[in-house]
Amino acid sequence: MTHEILTWLLAGGVPLVVIVAGVGTAVGLRRRRRTQQPPAPGEGAAPTRVAAPPATGIPSQAAPPEAETLPALEPEAPEAPAPVAVETPAPTSGRLTRLRDRLARSGSPLGARLLAVLSRDRLSDADWDEIEETLLLADVGAGPTGEIVDALRTRVRVTGTGDPAQVRALLREQLLDLVDPTLDRSLDTTPTLDEDGATTPAIVLVVGVNGTGKTTTVGKLARVLVADGRTVVLGAADTFRAAAAEQLTTWGARVGVPTVRADREGADPASVAFDAVRAARADGADVVLVDTAGRLQNKAGLMDELGKITRVLTRTAPLSEVLLVLDATTGQNGLNQARVFTEVAGVTGIVLTKLDGTAKGGIVVAVQRELGVPVKLVGLGEGPDDLAPFDPEAFVDGLLGA
Repeated sequence: MTHEILTWLLAGGVPLVVIVAGVGTAVGLRRRRRTQQPPAPGEGAAPTRVAAPPATGIPSQAAPPEAETLPALEPEAPEAPAPVAVETPAPTSGRLTRLRDRLARSGSPLGARLLAVLSRDRLSDADWDEIEETLLLADVGAGPTGEIVDALRTRVRVTGTGDPAQVRALLREQLLDLVDPTLDRSLDTTPTLDEDGATTPAIVLVVGVNGTGKTTTVGKLARVLVADGRTVVLGAADTFRAAAAEQLTTWGARVGVPTVRADREGADPASVAFDAVRAARADGADVVLVDTAGRLQNKAGLMDELGKITRVLTRTAPLSEVLLVLDATTGQNGLNQARVFTEVAGVTGIVLTKLDGTAKGGIVVAVQRELGVPVKLVGLGEGPDDLAPFDPEAFVDGLLGA
Protein backbone atom coordinates (compact mmCIF):
# COMPACT_ATOMS: atom_id res chain seq x y z
CA MET A 1 0.00 0.00 0.00
CA THR A 2 2.75 2.36 0.88
CA HIS A 3 4.46 1.52 -2.35
CA GLU A 4 1.30 2.39 -4.36
CA ILE A 5 0.93 5.82 -2.69
CA LEU A 6 4.52 6.67 -3.41
CA THR A 7 4.11 5.59 -6.99
CA TRP A 8 1.02 7.87 -7.37
CA LEU A 9 2.80 10.89 -5.94
CA LEU A 10 5.73 10.44 -8.25
CA ALA A 11 3.44 10.06 -11.24
CA GLY A 12 0.89 12.87 -10.61
CA GLY A 13 2.45 15.10 -7.93
CA VAL A 14 5.35 16.47 -9.96
CA PRO A 15 3.14 18.66 -12.13
CA LEU A 16 1.46 20.01 -8.96
CA VAL A 17 4.84 20.96 -7.52
CA VAL A 18 5.74 22.66 -10.75
CA ILE A 19 2.50 24.58 -10.73
CA VAL A 20 2.98 25.65 -7.09
CA ALA A 21 6.55 26.70 -7.80
CA GLY A 22 5.44 28.71 -10.80
CA VAL A 23 2.75 30.47 -8.78
CA GLY A 24 5.31 31.32 -6.07
CA THR A 25 7.72 32.68 -8.65
CA ALA A 26 5.01 34.89 -10.19
CA VAL A 27 3.99 36.26 -6.83
CA GLY A 28 7.60 37.07 -6.04
CA LEU A 29 8.04 38.90 -9.33
CA ARG A 30 4.90 40.97 -8.73
CA ARG A 31 6.12 41.93 -5.27
CA ARG A 32 9.50 43.05 -6.63
CA ARG A 33 7.84 45.13 -9.38
CA ARG A 34 5.57 46.86 -6.87
CA THR A 35 8.51 47.86 -4.66
CA GLN A 36 10.27 49.46 -7.67
CA GLN A 37 7.30 51.70 -8.66
CA PRO A 38 6.31 54.89 -6.74
CA PRO A 39 3.02 54.62 -4.91
CA ALA A 40 0.02 56.15 -6.60
CA PRO A 41 -1.69 59.07 -4.92
CA GLY A 42 -3.63 57.85 -1.92
CA GLU A 43 -1.42 54.79 -1.50
CA GLY A 44 1.34 55.19 1.06
CA ALA A 45 3.55 58.42 0.99
CA ALA A 46 2.47 61.65 -0.67
CA PRO A 47 3.69 62.25 -4.25
CA THR A 48 6.77 64.40 -4.93
CA ARG A 49 6.02 67.70 -6.70
CA VAL A 50 8.66 69.01 -9.11
CA ALA A 51 8.58 72.82 -9.33
CA ALA A 52 9.02 74.31 -12.76
CA PRO A 53 12.08 76.53 -13.16
CA PRO A 54 11.43 80.24 -13.28
CA ALA A 55 11.45 82.16 -16.53
CA THR A 56 14.93 83.49 -15.84
CA GLY A 57 16.43 80.04 -16.22
CA ILE A 58 17.55 79.75 -12.56
CA PRO A 59 16.45 76.32 -11.23
CA SER A 60 14.11 76.37 -8.29
CA GLN A 61 15.55 74.89 -5.07
CA ALA A 62 12.60 72.48 -4.96
CA ALA A 63 13.58 70.86 -8.28
CA PRO A 64 15.48 67.52 -8.17
CA PRO A 65 19.04 67.46 -9.55
CA GLU A 66 17.94 65.53 -12.61
CA ALA A 67 15.26 68.13 -13.50
CA GLU A 68 15.93 69.75 -16.83
CA THR A 69 16.84 73.46 -16.64
CA LEU A 70 15.18 75.67 -19.20
CA PRO A 71 17.43 78.03 -21.13
CA ALA A 72 17.58 81.59 -19.77
CA LEU A 73 15.17 84.01 -21.38
CA GLU A 74 16.36 87.41 -22.45
CA PRO A 75 14.62 90.07 -20.27
CA GLU A 76 12.33 92.35 -22.20
CA ALA A 77 13.82 95.79 -22.64
CA PRO A 78 11.62 98.50 -21.09
CA GLU A 79 9.91 100.75 -23.55
CA ALA A 80 11.83 103.97 -23.94
CA PRO A 81 9.77 107.04 -23.03
CA ALA A 82 8.57 109.01 -25.99
CA PRO A 83 10.93 111.91 -26.61
CA VAL A 84 9.48 115.28 -25.69
CA ALA A 85 9.71 117.75 -28.52
CA VAL A 86 11.62 120.84 -27.40
CA GLU A 87 9.56 123.94 -28.12
CA THR A 88 10.66 127.46 -28.90
CA PRO A 89 8.80 129.88 -26.60
CA ALA A 90 7.21 132.96 -28.06
CA PRO A 91 9.26 136.13 -27.63
CA THR A 92 8.28 138.27 -24.66
CA SER A 93 8.08 141.49 -26.65
CA GLY A 94 4.80 140.58 -28.32
CA ARG A 95 3.17 139.61 -25.05
CA LEU A 96 2.89 143.20 -23.87
CA THR A 97 0.51 143.98 -26.69
CA ARG A 98 -1.56 140.92 -25.89
CA LEU A 99 -2.06 142.16 -22.33
CA ARG A 100 -3.75 145.32 -23.56
CA ASP A 101 -5.77 143.52 -26.22
CA ARG A 102 -7.08 140.83 -23.87
CA LEU A 103 -8.08 143.29 -21.19
CA ALA A 104 -9.81 145.45 -23.80
CA ARG A 105 -11.72 142.47 -25.26
CA SER A 106 -12.80 141.36 -21.80
CA GLY A 107 -14.81 144.56 -21.41
CA SER A 108 -13.45 145.39 -17.96
CA PRO A 109 -16.30 146.84 -15.90
CA LEU A 110 -13.83 149.02 -14.02
CA GLY A 111 -12.92 151.22 -16.95
CA ALA A 112 -16.30 150.95 -18.70
CA ARG A 113 -18.31 152.07 -15.65
CA LEU A 114 -15.96 154.93 -14.80
CA LEU A 115 -16.03 156.25 -18.34
CA ALA A 116 -19.81 155.99 -18.48
CA VAL A 117 -20.29 158.01 -15.30
CA LEU A 118 -17.61 160.61 -15.96
CA SER A 119 -19.02 161.31 -19.45
CA ARG A 120 -22.32 162.61 -18.07
CA ASP A 121 -23.05 166.29 -18.52
CA ARG A 122 -23.37 166.97 -14.82
CA LEU A 123 -22.11 164.78 -12.00
CA SER A 124 -24.21 164.62 -8.87
CA ASP A 125 -23.17 163.30 -5.48
CA ALA A 126 -24.82 160.02 -6.39
CA ASP A 127 -22.59 159.82 -9.47
CA TRP A 128 -19.49 160.29 -7.37
CA ASP A 129 -20.72 157.65 -4.97
CA GLU A 130 -21.06 155.30 -7.94
CA ILE A 131 -17.50 156.03 -9.02
CA GLU A 132 -16.26 155.32 -5.51
CA GLU A 133 -18.23 152.07 -5.35
CA THR A 134 -16.83 150.96 -8.70
CA LEU A 135 -13.27 151.46 -7.54
CA LEU A 136 -13.88 149.64 -4.27
CA LEU A 137 -15.49 146.67 -6.03
CA ALA A 138 -12.41 146.46 -8.24
CA ASP A 139 -10.27 146.08 -5.10
CA VAL A 140 -8.39 149.31 -5.61
CA GLY A 141 -8.51 149.77 -1.83
CA ALA A 142 -10.06 152.41 0.39
CA GLY A 143 -7.05 154.72 0.50
CA PRO A 144 -6.29 154.84 -3.24
CA THR A 145 -10.03 155.09 -4.01
CA GLY A 146 -10.39 158.20 -1.90
CA GLU A 147 -7.37 159.75 -3.58
CA ILE A 148 -8.57 159.14 -7.12
CA VAL A 149 -12.12 160.36 -6.41
CA ASP A 150 -10.85 163.58 -4.87
CA ALA A 151 -8.45 164.19 -7.76
CA LEU A 152 -11.16 163.51 -10.35
CA ARG A 153 -13.69 165.81 -8.68
CA THR A 154 -11.16 168.62 -8.61
CA ARG A 155 -10.17 168.19 -12.23
CA VAL A 156 -13.74 167.91 -13.49
CA ARG A 157 -14.80 170.94 -11.51
CA VAL A 158 -11.90 172.99 -12.89
CA THR A 159 -12.17 171.92 -16.50
CA GLY A 160 -15.95 171.49 -16.55
CA THR A 161 -15.58 168.99 -19.33
CA GLY A 162 -17.97 166.25 -20.32
CA ASP A 163 -16.28 165.32 -23.58
CA PRO A 164 -15.69 161.54 -23.58
CA ALA A 165 -12.19 161.84 -25.08
CA GLN A 166 -11.10 164.37 -22.48
CA VAL A 167 -12.69 162.39 -19.67
CA ARG A 168 -10.93 159.27 -20.79
CA ALA A 169 -7.56 161.08 -20.92
CA LEU A 170 -8.19 162.44 -17.43
CA LEU A 171 -9.11 159.02 -16.05
CA ARG A 172 -6.12 157.38 -17.73
CA GLU A 173 -3.79 159.86 -16.12
CA GLN A 174 -5.21 159.24 -12.66
CA LEU A 175 -5.15 155.44 -12.98
CA LEU A 176 -1.61 155.45 -14.35
CA ASP A 177 -0.43 157.48 -11.37
CA LEU A 178 -1.95 154.89 -9.04
CA VAL A 179 -0.28 151.97 -10.84
CA ASP A 180 2.99 153.93 -10.64
CA PRO A 181 5.06 153.43 -13.82
CA THR A 182 8.21 154.59 -12.00
CA LEU A 183 8.62 151.31 -10.07
CA ASP A 184 11.40 148.96 -11.19
CA ARG A 185 9.67 145.91 -12.65
CA SER A 186 12.70 144.19 -14.17
CA LEU A 187 13.66 140.66 -13.10
CA ASP A 188 17.14 140.21 -11.67
CA THR A 189 18.32 137.09 -13.49
CA THR A 190 21.97 137.97 -14.02
CA PRO A 191 24.57 135.51 -12.62
CA THR A 192 27.06 136.90 -10.13
CA LEU A 193 30.62 136.12 -9.03
CA ASP A 194 31.33 134.81 -5.55
CA GLU A 195 34.42 135.56 -3.46
CA ASP A 196 36.42 132.87 -5.26
CA GLY A 197 35.57 134.29 -8.66
CA ALA A 198 33.24 131.41 -9.54
CA THR A 199 29.99 132.15 -11.34
CA THR A 200 26.90 131.83 -9.20
CA PRO A 201 23.52 131.56 -10.91
CA ALA A 202 20.72 133.93 -10.06
CA ILE A 203 18.36 132.29 -7.56
CA VAL A 204 14.65 133.01 -7.94
CA LEU A 205 12.39 131.67 -5.18
CA VAL A 206 8.69 131.39 -6.05
CA VAL A 207 6.18 131.30 -3.19
CA GLY A 208 2.40 131.40 -2.85
CA VAL A 209 -0.67 129.70 -1.48
CA ASN A 210 -2.46 126.71 -2.96
CA GLY A 211 -4.69 127.34 -5.95
CA THR A 212 -2.96 130.40 -7.35
CA GLY A 213 -1.28 128.49 -10.20
CA LYS A 214 2.18 128.73 -8.66
CA THR A 215 3.77 125.62 -10.20
CA THR A 216 2.29 126.46 -13.59
CA THR A 217 3.65 130.00 -13.23
CA VAL A 218 7.16 128.63 -12.56
CA GLY A 219 6.92 126.57 -15.74
CA LYS A 220 5.75 129.58 -17.73
CA LEU A 221 8.47 131.75 -16.21
CA ALA A 222 11.05 129.23 -17.41
CA ARG A 223 9.69 129.75 -20.91
CA VAL A 224 10.00 133.53 -20.49
CA LEU A 225 13.65 133.21 -19.46
CA VAL A 226 14.46 130.74 -22.24
CA ALA A 227 12.86 133.10 -24.75
CA ASP A 228 15.16 135.84 -23.42
CA GLY A 229 18.23 133.63 -23.96
CA ARG A 230 18.78 132.46 -20.37
CA THR A 231 19.79 128.94 -19.35
CA VAL A 232 17.63 127.64 -16.52
CA VAL A 233 17.48 124.87 -13.91
CA LEU A 234 14.23 124.11 -12.09
CA GLY A 235 14.07 123.00 -8.46
CA ALA A 236 10.92 121.08 -7.45
CA ALA A 237 10.98 121.90 -3.74
CA ASP A 238 7.27 121.19 -3.37
CA THR A 239 7.90 117.69 -2.04
CA PHE A 240 4.47 117.23 -0.48
CA ARG A 241 2.69 116.83 -3.81
CA ALA A 242 4.15 114.29 -6.20
CA ALA A 243 2.01 115.82 -8.94
CA ALA A 244 3.79 119.16 -8.50
CA ALA A 245 7.20 117.65 -9.29
CA GLU A 246 5.79 115.75 -12.28
CA GLN A 247 4.10 118.88 -13.56
CA LEU A 248 7.23 120.98 -13.22
CA THR A 249 9.36 118.31 -14.90
CA THR A 250 6.99 118.30 -17.86
CA TRP A 251 7.12 122.08 -18.16
CA GLY A 252 10.91 122.00 -18.13
CA ALA A 253 11.21 119.18 -20.65
CA ARG A 254 9.13 121.10 -23.16
CA VAL A 255 11.80 123.80 -23.39
CA GLY A 256 14.85 121.63 -22.69
CA VAL A 257 15.25 122.73 -19.05
CA PRO A 258 16.36 120.14 -16.43
CA THR A 259 14.46 119.71 -13.17
CA VAL A 260 16.01 118.71 -9.84
CA ARG A 261 13.51 116.78 -7.73
CA ALA A 262 13.42 114.51 -4.67
CA ASP A 263 13.57 110.74 -4.99
CA ARG A 264 10.65 110.33 -2.56
CA GLU A 265 7.59 112.20 -1.44
CA GLY A 266 7.97 114.24 1.74
CA ALA A 267 11.72 114.84 1.38
CA ASP A 268 13.29 117.96 2.86
CA PRO A 269 12.39 120.89 0.57
CA ALA A 270 15.45 122.88 1.62
CA SER A 271 17.72 120.04 0.52
CA VAL A 272 16.06 119.92 -2.89
CA ALA A 273 16.49 123.68 -3.29
CA PHE A 274 20.16 123.41 -2.32
CA ASP A 275 20.74 120.55 -4.78
CA ALA A 276 19.12 122.59 -7.54
CA VAL A 277 21.57 125.44 -6.97
CA ARG A 278 24.49 123.02 -6.90
CA ALA A 279 23.34 121.42 -10.17
CA ALA A 280 22.97 124.85 -11.79
CA ARG A 281 26.50 125.75 -10.77
CA ALA A 282 27.85 122.51 -12.20
CA ASP A 283 26.01 123.09 -15.49
CA GLY A 284 26.91 126.77 -15.69
CA ALA A 285 23.24 127.79 -15.82
CA ASP A 286 22.18 131.42 -15.53
CA VAL A 287 19.09 131.05 -13.34
CA VAL A 288 17.65 128.63 -10.78
CA LEU A 289 13.87 128.72 -10.36
CA VAL A 290 12.80 127.11 -7.06
CA ASP A 291 9.16 126.10 -6.70
CA THR A 292 7.90 125.74 -3.12
CA ALA A 293 4.85 124.10 -1.58
CA GLY A 294 1.60 126.04 -1.40
CA ARG A 295 1.40 127.72 1.96
CA LEU A 296 -1.57 128.93 3.95
CA GLN A 297 -0.58 132.21 5.55
CA ASN A 298 -2.05 131.18 8.93
CA LYS A 299 0.04 127.98 9.21
CA ALA A 300 3.06 128.93 11.29
CA GLY A 301 4.84 125.60 10.75
CA LEU A 302 4.68 125.84 6.99
CA MET A 303 5.88 129.43 7.03
CA ASP A 304 8.79 128.40 9.26
CA GLU A 305 9.73 125.80 6.66
CA LEU A 306 9.71 128.47 3.98
CA GLY A 307 12.03 130.49 6.18
CA LYS A 308 14.34 127.46 6.39
CA ILE A 309 14.52 127.22 2.60
CA THR A 310 15.45 130.88 2.45
CA ARG A 311 18.19 130.48 5.05
CA VAL A 312 19.68 127.43 3.31
CA LEU A 313 19.74 129.15 -0.07
CA THR A 314 21.28 132.37 1.22
CA ARG A 315 24.22 130.39 2.60
CA THR A 316 25.09 129.61 -1.00
CA ALA A 317 24.30 132.98 -2.58
CA PRO A 318 21.92 135.87 -2.02
CA LEU A 319 18.43 135.47 -3.44
CA SER A 320 18.05 137.45 -6.63
CA GLU A 321 14.24 137.47 -6.55
CA VAL A 322 11.44 136.24 -4.30
CA LEU A 323 8.27 136.23 -6.38
CA LEU A 324 4.86 135.90 -4.75
CA VAL A 325 2.15 134.42 -6.97
CA LEU A 326 -1.30 135.90 -6.33
CA ASP A 327 -4.64 135.14 -7.92
CA ALA A 328 -6.05 138.45 -9.20
CA THR A 329 -9.59 137.26 -8.48
CA THR A 330 -8.98 136.88 -4.73
CA GLY A 331 -9.09 140.63 -4.13
CA GLN A 332 -8.18 141.93 -0.70
CA ASN A 333 -7.47 138.39 0.55
CA GLY A 334 -4.46 138.42 -1.73
CA LEU A 335 -3.23 141.54 0.03
CA ASN A 336 -3.32 139.75 3.41
CA GLN A 337 -1.30 136.88 1.93
CA ALA A 338 1.23 139.30 0.52
CA ARG A 339 1.85 140.90 3.91
CA VAL A 340 2.73 137.59 5.60
CA PHE A 341 4.95 136.34 2.79
CA THR A 342 6.79 139.64 2.66
CA GLU A 343 7.61 139.36 6.35
CA VAL A 344 8.84 135.75 6.09
CA ALA A 345 10.55 135.57 2.71
CA GLY A 346 11.25 139.18 1.75
CA VAL A 347 9.12 139.34 -1.40
CA THR A 348 10.65 141.45 -4.17
CA GLY A 349 7.93 141.13 -6.83
CA ILE A 350 4.35 140.05 -7.45
CA VAL A 351 3.07 137.72 -10.16
CA LEU A 352 -0.66 138.20 -10.76
CA THR A 353 -2.40 135.26 -12.41
CA LYS A 354 -5.87 135.24 -14.01
CA LEU A 355 -5.68 138.96 -14.65
CA ASP A 356 -7.53 138.99 -17.97
CA GLY A 357 -11.29 139.22 -17.88
CA THR A 358 -11.54 140.09 -14.20
CA ALA A 359 -12.87 143.13 -12.36
CA LYS A 360 -10.26 142.62 -9.65
CA GLY A 361 -7.50 144.41 -11.55
CA GLY A 362 -7.44 147.05 -8.82
CA ILE A 363 -5.44 144.62 -6.67
CA VAL A 364 -2.43 145.83 -8.67
CA VAL A 365 -2.82 149.23 -7.06
CA ALA A 366 -3.59 147.91 -3.58
CA VAL A 367 -0.61 145.53 -3.39
CA GLN A 368 1.88 148.08 -4.59
CA ARG A 369 0.59 150.87 -2.36
CA GLU A 370 0.45 148.74 0.78
CA LEU A 371 3.73 146.85 0.38
CA GLY A 372 5.86 148.93 -1.90
CA VAL A 373 6.40 145.77 -3.97
CA PRO A 374 5.88 146.08 -7.73
CA VAL A 375 3.85 143.75 -9.90
CA LYS A 376 6.44 142.29 -12.26
CA LEU A 377 4.58 139.59 -14.18
CA VAL A 378 0.96 138.93 -15.08
CA GLY A 379 -0.84 135.82 -16.26
CA LEU A 380 -3.03 136.48 -19.27
CA GLY A 381 -4.65 133.09 -19.82
CA GLU A 382 -4.16 129.32 -19.93
CA GLY A 383 -1.66 129.14 -22.80
CA PRO A 384 1.99 128.21 -22.17
CA ASP A 385 3.20 131.64 -23.29
CA ASP A 386 0.50 133.67 -21.52
CA LEU A 387 2.84 135.05 -18.86
CA ALA A 388 4.07 138.54 -19.64
CA PRO A 389 6.14 141.27 -18.01
CA PHE A 390 3.77 143.80 -16.48
CA ASP A 391 3.47 147.07 -18.36
CA PRO A 392 1.55 149.82 -16.51
CA GLU A 393 0.45 151.70 -19.62
CA ALA A 394 -0.75 148.57 -21.42
CA PHE A 395 -2.63 147.56 -18.27
CA VAL A 396 -4.43 150.90 -17.87
CA ASP A 397 -5.25 151.10 -21.57
CA GLY A 398 -6.67 147.61 -21.38
CA LEU A 399 -8.89 148.60 -18.47
CA LEU A 400 -10.17 151.58 -20.41
CA GLY A 401 -10.80 149.51 -23.53
CA ALA A 402 -8.14 151.14 -25.65
